[in-house]
Amino acid sequence: MKVIVYQTAPQLLDVKSNLEDVIRKIHQAREKGAHLVVFPELALTGYFVRERYHEAALRLDSDEIKSLAAASKGTAAVVGFIEESPSMNFYNSALVLVDGEIVFAYRKLNLPNYGVFEEAKIFATGKQVRTFKLQDFHIAVFICNDMWHPSVPCLGITQKADIFVTLFNSSQGSMGSEFSNIETWEIINTFYARIFGIYNICANRAGEECLTGRRKQDCEEASTCSAMDSKDAGTDKIGSYRFWGGSEIVNPFGKVISRAALYEPDEIDVFISRDLLRHKKILLPYVKNDDPFFTYRELKRILFKNEPGTQSS
Repeated sequence: MKVIVYQTAPQLLDVKSNLEDVIRKIHQAREKGAHLVVFPELALTGYFVRERYHEAALRLDSDEIKSLAAASKGTAAVVGFIEESPSMNFYNSALVLVDGEIVFAYRKLNLPNYGVFEEAKIFATGKQVRTFKLQDFHIAVFICNDMWHPSVPCLGITQKADIFVTLFNSSQGSMGSEFSNIETWEIINTFYARIFGIYNICANRAGEECLTGRRKQDCEEASTCSAMDSKDAGTDKIGSYRFWGGSEIVNPFGKVISRAALYEPDEIDVFISRDLLRHKKILLPYVKNDDPFFTYRELKRILFKNEPGTQSS
């Protein structure tokens, strides 16, 4: 199965331009023989949407989503966007499209709310880890901070996923000067691939954004990336962040088989081999005897060991 990852640099809050770019790239990927096309987290909106998040949200029955679905005819695509539910909740979601049909929208489960991140203030929390089948592969989709919580990818493996699609928006310096986002994501991406014996398709973005919810060039023109933004960000920088890209595809042995450029829009592609998945499971069957019922029993014991009204030690 041929997979293409597009490492894009979306324009902040410009859904129209970003949508046109994503649709154009889906068509290009299909012409190149891609069976699956992957875009980063929030590819239709950019990241620092802040209080303007609702301006860029799309319902699954919107014309924009219908046009994306139509573009996926003859291939499959995973696209990050802001989803508005019928009940007017808003989610950081990944749209899963297969051959012109909407399969589901995966909603991010673990929303950061520290440092420069304010997702928990504006987005609702997802409730499910779901998988979809494409050709002979079972695929689980995750978004950024979900991969920092090991119980979440385990739920994908419990459903027999043999490919992870990991969408994220990681920027330089957003976690402070003592923490390397690039190094940490490289560890996370290869760890899950190696331990679970799966392919991990990891899509980060490029480009630069300002914390004020404007494009960087607009901030510079209006001089609004000021000391106030620097204080909010916990840094002495001007309040804009550069997304480092580096999208990669990791094979079941934890080897990076394709990596995109740092800091620039790029495109990578690989052929996913079921034979290699099989070989890894034969050679190193780490998860063969994992028992989800054991996990279920232990969680019940841990969570409900005390009677209602009693205080735990």
